[in-house]
Parts: sequence; structure tokens; C-alpha cells
Amino acid sequence: MKFIDESKIEVFAGNGGNGIASFRREKYIEKGGPDGGDGGRGGSVFAQADRNINTLVDFRFTRSFRARNGESGRGSDCYGKGADDIFLRMPVGTVITDINTGQIIADLTHDGEVALLAEGGKGGLGNIHFKSSTNRAPRQCTPGTPGHTCELQLELKVLADVGLLGMPNAGKSTFIRSVSAARPKVADYPFTTLHPNLGVVRVTHEKSFVIADIPGLIEGAAEGAGLGHQFLRHLARTRLLLHLVDIAPLYDGINPAAEAAAILNELKKYDQSLYDKPRWLLLNKADLLEDRDATVERFLKEFTDYDRYFVISAISGEGCKELSYAIMEHLLEMNEQEQQASAESAQEMDARSI
Repeated sequence: MKFIDESKIEVFAGNGGNGIASFRREKYIEKGGPDGGDGGRGGSVFAQADRNINTLVDFRFTRSFRARNGESGRGSDCYGKGADDIFLRMPVGTVITDINTGQIIADLTHDGEVALLAEGGKGGLGNIHFKSSTNRAPRQCTPGTPGHTCELQLELKVLADVGLLGMPNAGKSTFIRSVSAARPKVADYPFTTLHPNLGVVRVTHEKSFVIADIPGLIEGAAEGAGLGHQFLRHLARTRLLLHLVDIAPLYDGINPAAEAAAILNELKKYDQSLYDKPRWLLLNKADLLEDRDATVERFLKEFTDYDRYFVISAISGEGCKELSYAIMEHLLEMNEQEQQASAESAQEMDARSI
């Protein structure tokens, strides 16, 4: 299935049914009084996160979603039937934005999360609501209100703890195959990966994390070179970036340090907050090096923009297990820091309220 990570749709909530002006008419009963019922409410449109859906392909061809209108009221105090709501199932990680206002309506980050996209109209009032001691035969009734309509931009940002970053053919897909059960395509030509892949890295029976592999970047991606940086949005939710570098390029004249610097330059052009994320350097394809220590030392003298570095071989698995343990430890430390910060913030708020 082709990976679809953005789409535009229109949603139309149903209109409310009209109230009715009606009077009781029965044999031998004079002046039965008003008995017009209210209109039913229109159906609303909701978005619901579903972890069993991975793409926005359902919204690629069907772009208009319309809820039914509420029924009008009837005589004999009969109220109109309200219309059913409709729920649009979307993958977890979908950001929904109103195209006209630019406002983010919802960010679906949890399975089963529900967000209102368009509210249905309210039903009109029948004339039974307008009777009084001075107005015993009211002929007033109100129409139903129209349902809300809007144009929406759907954008999928995959949920992962760790994101892979690097040039095409740096070995990102091979790495994710080595540490997880994911099986992305691997080949000896650039841009083998054409859409993001997710893999679950299970460190122990109870500890695991999710890693995301996106198509490779090249210099000039900000101007649309290669696949551009359209997939970098999928790294926005990650907590740690792994910058893979081919330390043993196949062709002479390729400078791995210069390529690594070019990747970070494109990352900075795209989003400063993404550039500021914790970033570890992975020197891949170490099994092809004749003088490993000298090559690594020379690279690290030229390229210094990283937090930690690891020398690995994704195809043989060398260093991958140790790296997985280090990543898990780092994520657990981040969780503890976030929980501590949250507890301190709660205590501070309680102290202010006293």
C-alpha cells in the first residue's frame, strides 16, 4: 500500500430539523391547544484515532464527508429524530488543521482519542414552547440551525521514540532491520526507502522503544532536491535522533564529514527545534574499514556536532545491541526527568493555591 501522509478533506455536519406549528385536532375536544414538536439535531462529524490504521489512504479519493440532517418535528407532540454522528477513523499521530483559519483542531496522539470536527445544527422549537396564559394558540416555531462546515488539512506525524537521519544508502534501513522485526526494503541504490518505516526494538521482555526510518536527505533538500524534506515532519515527535553516517563510502572523493554537515544544515533550515533535539552519531559500515581507529579519529576531528557517538556495523549487527541498551537507558532517564519536572510543577501550583 502506498504511504499517504497528508490529505485535504471537507466535512459537513447535518442541519437541525425545523420545529413545527401544529394544533391538537380531535372529535369532541375543542381548542385542543398547540402540539407541534421540536426538530431533531443534525449529525456531527468526529475524528477517532485508531492504532490499526497506518496511513491516510482512506482520505485520498474520498474527500467529502457529510452527516445527515435532523428530521423536522410533527404534530401530536412528536419530536423529530436526531441524525447519527459519523466517525472518521484516522491513524494515531494525525494533526488536523482548519485550512481557512490555520488553527489546529486536534492532534490525535492516543488510540481511541476522539475530536469534534464539525458540530451538527440544533433542532428548531415547535409551538408547544410558545404557549402561555396570554398566548394559548401560538403559531410561532423556529427553524433548525445549520450544521458547521469546514475544510481540513490532515497531516500524519508518526509516533516514535527514536528517529533515523542520514544520507541515502547510509544504512538506515539495514540498521532498523538489524535491531527490530521491521523489514523495510534494502538495495544498493539511493532512495530505496520511499516512505517512513516503524520498528519496535525490544531490549528486554518489558522494555522496548519505537524507531522511525525516513527517506534519506541530500544537500539541497530544503529546495526540493531528492525527495526534499517532506518526511522530516515524522521526526517531530521523536525524543532522540540517530544520525547515521557511511564511514566507508564506496566511491573515492566522498567526504563523510562533509555529507554529515550537509545533513545537519538541511535539518536546521527545516526546523530549529528539530535541530536542537538530542542527536547521537552512528558511524556505520565499520566492518569495511581497514584502519578503523584512524578513520574514526580523522572523522571526529572534522565533524564535532553530536552528543554521543557509536561505531557500528548494521549488516553484521556489531555494536547494535550495545547501542539499543544505551538508547533504552537514555529514554528511561528522560522519562524520570519529565516525571520529576511534572511533580515539581504540580507542587508549585499547589503552593500558589494555598
